[in-house]
Amino acid sequence: MPASFPETAISTERLLLRPLEEGDVPGLVAMMADDLVLSWTDVPQPYGHEYALHWVRRQVPALRAEGRGIAFAITEHLTQRLVGTVELRNTDWRLLSTEAAYVTAPWARGEGYAVESLLGVAQWLFEDRGFHRLELRTAAGNTAAQQVAQKIGCISEGVLRSAWIVRTGEVGSAGEESRSDLIVWSLLPEDLEPLEPAYPSYAGFHRD
Repeated sequence: MPASFPETAISTERLLLRPLEEGDVPGLVAMMADDLVLSWTDVPQPYGHEYALHWVRRQVPALRAEGRGIAFAITEHLTQRLVGTVELRNTDWRLLSTEAAYVTAPWARGEGYAVESLLGVAQWLFEDRGFHRLELRTAAGNTAAQQVAQKIGCISEGVLRSAWIVRTGEVGSAGEESRSDLIVWSLLPEDLEPLEPAYPSYAGFHRD
């Protein structure tokens, strides 16, 4: 039986990160129908209802059960609206290291939700699960993602040359593809100390 993350929820000042459920499918489909998601991620296009349902029902549970990672739906406390997703993947249980990938809904950008949710995940990983390293990888042209990495305290470690595919064109189509470098960022437990006072409740995760 491989090591795996518990099914849990993480609470921050404004957000609840919880397991994905079938009711999230419409929000996922709407969120993925966005030019920036097309450009910077590798999510399938077109991203329809059937794919989203398969991801929630099959792929996300398998990710956790097989010990490869865990995925969270990010929702607002006040409205319960789907803000985005955070997925931990490529987890190494010997090194206690994992990689975070996230998507933020277009309407929720500019509110600091990506920073808040990633810091919440980092606090849970380091304090509750005993992890030693969280990694992010951003395409060289994705300045918004690079700013998020910097704001949570990540250190840039270097560049993976020609390691990603950037897509352009219309959402729902294959679009044009070009190769891109990836910037590797890391966050260690000591990088979170002291916590920013603007985010006082990151440690409010639910222990299982």
